[in-house]
Amino acid sequence: MSKEEEVIVTAEGYAKLEEELKYLKGPKRKELAERLKLAISYGDLKENSEYHSAKDDQSFMETRIIVLEKMLTKAKVIDADNLNLDKVSVGSVVVLNDIEFSEKIKYRIVGPAEADVADNKISYESPLGKELMGKEVGSVIHVSAPMGIIKYELLEIKAD
Repeated sequence: MSKEEEVIVTAEGYAKLEEELKYLKGPKRKELAERLKLAISYGDLKENSEYHSAKDDQSFMETRIIVLEKMLTKAKVIDADNLNLDKVSVGSVVVLNDIEFSEKIKYRIVGPAEADVADNKISYESPLGKELMGKEVGSVIHVSAPMGIIKYELLEIKAD
């Protein structure tokens, strides 16, 4: 497997992907099958919006299942217990100081598959993630944003 094919995830991210796949292949498939049966019972499929909606949802779900299965087979799980805390890497938790606003921010660096800014998980492929990778405590990071350059000081690197 080449580096480009790898899907880098934390153990937590891998578990969430597995959980989503299990849900889609089990309860969600059954739910959509019931919706389709009910919609078919209404007759005339040509103008049956319930049927078309259920078919669209089914198509989306089956595509997502294929994507999840590929991601899980190509996953490289990062072991948080063996992180090098001297430099930022995938799995690291970083504490940053926004220099302009003197505000502390904490992020976990994750793979793109599990990035969730609302949960303070940023991808190593994001602009901030790219700038942080390999940096050491004390580094000043400059990130280009729509409102200009944002400067952060890397205050801490930890496992959790």
